Amino acid sequence: MKIKDRAEYKSKPIPLTAFKSETVLVAAQRMAERNFGSIIVVNEDQTIAGLVTERDMFKRVIAEKRDPETTTVSDIMTTNVRTAKEDDDLLDWLRIMSNERFRRLPIVDADGKLTSIMSQGDFVSYTWPQLFERAKALTNSTIGSNYQIFLILGAVFLYTLLIGVALANII
Repeated sequence: MKIKDRAEYKSKPIPLTAFKSETVLVAAQRMAERNFGSIIVVNEDQTIAGLVTERDMFKRVIAEKRDPETTTVSDIMTTNVRTAKEDDDLLDWLRIMSNERFRRLPIVDADGKLTSIMSQGDFVSYTWPQLFERAKALTNSTIGSNYQIFLILGAVFLYTLLIGVALANII
C-alpha cells in the first residue's frame, strides 16, 4: 500500500511550519494552540530545513537553560530529517521508522516541497486489520475455529505489548 492510499493521509491537516528565524517560544505557542507535537522548519521555497519536536524543546532549551524568547528554532532543530514521497510504500516506511527510532515523517512532492506529515501512529493503525486477518487465517488452518478467538486476542495483546515497549524506548 502506498502512503497516499491511507485514509489518514487524505484527512491530514496542513503541517505546522516555521521559518528558521522564529523563536522557540513562538513555535511552542503555535504548537500548543493546535495540539501538535512538532513543527517543521522550512526554507522560503517550502523545502524542509529541519524539524523541532517537543523533546527537542525540552532537551535543547529547558534542560540547557536557554531563553525560549531569544533561541530560534534553527538553533535546536534536527537537520537530518528523513522524508518520503506519497507514492512510497507504507510498510517500508513503518519498518524504517521503527528501526531508526523516529516518529514523524514529512511527505514531500517531486520538488522536495512539504505536502504533509505522517506519524508512526498513522502507519501502525494500518497493521491492525492485517494482523487480525493473518491471525484468523493461521488459526483456522492450524487449530480450527474453536480456539480462534483466544489466538486473536493473544496476538492483539502481544502486538500491543510490543508497540508499547517500542514506544517506551523511543520516548
